[in-house]
Amino acid sequence: MQIQQLSVFIENKPGRLAEITEVLAEAEVDIRAISVADTSDFGILRVIVDRPKEAVIALREHGMTVSLTNVLAVGISDERGAFSKVIRILANSGIDVEYIYAFVSRDKGKAYVIIRTDKSARAAEVLTQNGVEILTAEALYNM
Repeated sequence: MQIQQLSVFIENKPGRLAEITEVLAEAEVDIRAISVADTSDFGILRVIVDRPKEAVIALREHGMTVSLTNVLAVGISDERGAFSKVIRILANSGIDVEYIYAFVSRDKGKAYVIIRTDKSARAAEVLTQNGVEILTAEALYNM
């Protein structure tokens, strides 16, 4: 149930994001979700792709600093309050959310949230017990 997320160190300068996404495109890697957290000088690009190992190889071959992190991908109803319920389940279970980012799939009528927690195995367990859909890597990579 773990999804592999790429974390790429990115300098905050024009064209850098284009370079990274071009490397992924050249390696025939498709982006499924993306987020950037930045400061004035640098940022961390977080990316879910369909072929994480190939992406890491391609980025490193181009001199980029990249690591893989395990995260959860949670499918929730695309309606008001659904996300709040998921976060409350984690909070009530003593699980800290380190960061999140989301995307919506209109054809599936769901919102998908990428969640990094301090206890991902326990998070997957309590969310599943509470009827929350946890995506497999295969399901997410093939969207």
